[in-house]
Amino acid sequence: MATAYEPYGPGTEPRRGSLLPAALRAPFEARVWREFLYLVLSFPLSLLTFCYAMTMLALGVGLLVTFLGIPVLGVALAGCRGIGAMERARARSLLRLEVADPEPVRSATRRSPKPGPLAWVGALLRSGASWRHVLYSVIHLPWAIFAFVVSTVVWVNAWGFLTYPLWQWVFPTYTDNQPGLQLFEVDGRGFFLDSPLEIAATSVVGALLLVATPFLIRGLTAVDRLMVSGLLGPSRLAERVWELESDRGTVVDTAAADLRRIERDLHDGAQARLVALAMDLGLAKEKLQEDPEAGARMVEEAHGEVKLALQELRDLARGIHPAILTDRGLGPSLSALAARCTVPVRVSVDLPERPAAAIEGIAYFTVSELLQNISKHSGARTATVEVWRSDDRLMLQVRDDGRGGADARAGSGLAGLAERLDAVDGLLVVHSPAGGPTSVTAELPWRG
Repeated sequence: MATAYEPYGPGTEPRRGSLLPAALRAPFEARVWREFLYLVLSFPLSLLTFCYAMTMLALGVGLLVTFLGIPVLGVALAGCRGIGAMERARARSLLRLEVADPEPVRSATRRSPKPGPLAWVGALLRSGASWRHVLYSVIHLPWAIFAFVVSTVVWVNAWGFLTYPLWQWVFPTYTDNQPGLQLFEVDGRGFFLDSPLEIAATSVVGALLLVATPFLIRGLTAVDRLMVSGLLGPSRLAERVWELESDRGTVVDTAAADLRRIERDLHDGAQARLVALAMDLGLAKEKLQEDPEAGARMVEEAHGEVKLALQELRDLARGIHPAILTDRGLGPSLSALAARCTVPVRVSVDLPERPAAAIEGIAYFTVSELLQNISKHSGARTATVEVWRSDDRLMLQVRDDGRGGADARAGSGLAGLAERLDAVDGLLVVHSPAGGPTSVTAELPWRG
């Protein structure tokens, strides 16, 4: 993904404490000089990269009749990928453009987990990112020449015209019969900028050019930004694959954490209670023969333990997937969830139909975790839960009038919840200023 910042131009907010408009400050800002330096360096660098790419490609194609052609092409592609890394670093430092590295060359397979040089060369030749780097090395030269010439000519002339009153004296002092800068010549008679009015007009033209030059430079570097981000960064398909791999890891970690929680709850809760119940029943069986009344009391106590164990198992089953959600949907299940919250909660569910079971379950547990946070941390007096559908999205919003200060970036439970939603192309937005109120909005893809 590519990002850029430090905007300037029309509509840019002036910096605090600055008395000059943005257009007048732009020629003197560091960004303009960085971008101009980028355009100046692009010409010699692109010339070298073009020569390298064309020479190696021609050499490799020419040697394809022999065994050496393929390794030479591999070296050419590897070199172009190295050039791409240099260009991304240059864009990062001068254009403030962040471009992620392209997808790596994957030469290992299940059949050959430790590939040799030939497999690596083959992977380079099959890599679309490598050929995009070659394309960049070839097509960037003509653009770099154009951008270099235009930016240099305009930039130098802008400063030269602006400062013309300071160096106009050079012409009559050190040149013969030339009182000033010559614009053109007609029938052997030249037109010179030497009168006070002409000198002042030249300076004004230089000032106008100087004000316009930053916008020209920004337009030229915008094309470079598109080239770097489009050809030297990862493809959209690769970004999507990486995103899905990350989401898969999140889902696997979440499932493993849920399994560990269920195992812990069973081991520490219902299982331990059932073991104690079995021991109590064994003692009661022995007591029934010696002391029937004591045995009966022990059986009665064991009966209470059975009820507690059943209640724990019901709570555990509800934590896995509540039966009311399967039978009646989000509305009744969220109302039952709100009834167990320590804070009064108003629930409003407006759905034309039930979403898919997986999305329904994620929505339920999202609201469940948010209500638990309200009970434990918010100090709220009231809360509301609203659920509705907007086009192809299922929307959830949980609000409370508590103390606020919730932050999904602080590594709290909200951060884990945001990761779970992101794993299914969802989104979590938290608005919780200090002092409250807190509003948490979740988006899920609608699947009917």
